[in-house]
Amino acid sequence: MKLVLITLLLGYVAYAVVMVVLHPQFIYPFQSDPRVLTGFERVELAAEDGIPIFVQERIGAGPVVLYLMGNAGALPLFEVAFEGHIAADRHIIALEYRGGAGRPGTPSEARLKSDALVAADYALGKGKSLIVQGYSLGTGLATHVAANRAADRVVLSAPYDRLCRLMAARSRLPACLLPFVQKWPSLDDAQAITAPTLVLHGSEDVLIPPERSLEFAKLPGFERIVIDGAAHADLSAFPAYTQALEQFLEPLDKSGS
Repeated sequence: MKLVLITLLLGYVAYAVVMVVLHPQFIYPFQSDPRVLTGFERVELAAEDGIPIFVQERIGAGPVVLYLMGNAGALPLFEVAFEGHIAADRHIIALEYRGGAGRPGTPSEARLKSDALVAADYALGKGKSLIVQGYSLGTGLATHVAANRAADRVVLSAPYDRLCRLMAARSRLPACLLPFVQKWPSLDDAQAITAPTLVLHGSEDVLIPPERSLEFAKLPGFERIVIDGAAHADLSAFPAYTQALEQFLEPLDKSGS
């Protein structure tokens, strides 16, 4: 019996080591669609480590939306998310993730957060009100940006308190305690956000269950709306999502900045 337990323990440890090594492949399964969106242009920015990073930009008369996508990692897959912003003539700056859609570099939590701050500085340089919007993986970047830069509004679509908790549930490993695991502690950054923040989550989301955003609702200045019937991928397709988003951003649109 003792030998069996030792064998099982060693097998579990070996499994943990393999998952620690491989876990970035699960976090960043980036697709390879390098297209520039219609009406946008690709702009190169200088990252802190010298590797060029890119944003896609659409000039608009309204406030700037800094958009931080999910972990599909290719902006053409998120084109529907820009329809409302384009209709409102907002100025859109969307970050292309390193290692995705043919962009150079290797993604990691630290590198993507650094890149997002570079993109935020570029957006702030436009001299307009700044809306920071993140979806799924991108909500971890959005909270980091809004905690470290001056945002006027923050939108978090399908956010998570700590990404490592999702990894733990799927892997049966204590991912938040393991060394070398990229933790993505979004809730920690969210506590430093002072801008009004809207949290939108689908009631049927099984990829990032809605309970993962419950703690955000307890923070001052945060409003959380659960979209009934919405899952993860179709969240933005629901009229209730669009209505809540547009009502939240309307004051900035009216200010003309």
